[in-house]
Amino acid sequence: MNLLPRHEQVVIPVRKLTDYALNPDKQPHKALAFKLALGYDLSNYEKLILNIKTNIGLFSAKTKNNKGFGDVYEVMLKLTGENGKTANVLTGWIDDVNSGEIRLTSLYIIDKGRSYND
Repeated sequence: MNLLPRHEQVVIPVRKLTDYALNPDKQPHKALAFKLALGYDLSNYEKLILNIKTNIGLFSAKTKNNKGFGDVYEVMLKLTGENGKTANVLTGWIDDVNSGEIRLTSLYIIDKGRSYND
């Protein structure tokens, strides 16, 4: 299995969740998908961060592309959320050549091939 490089050192920007993925004012469909699928919202974003960090080393990473900023990866996680439900969460990562971080760039709930990313 090809794991995400340095998966034990991943950086998950808080604003990626609070200002974007879980924010119903910015991403209403994505925020609702995380709430319904896993029970995550702005009140418990820290638990989603911990869930991702705890499980990232259990799933295979696919190398995507490198547009000069660093290698890009995709990892499909199967997470059990705060509501006891399990869902597929597609995550995107960059091994940033400037900062040296392996950093989360995107995350989506995937439900039967449909992503909530508008």
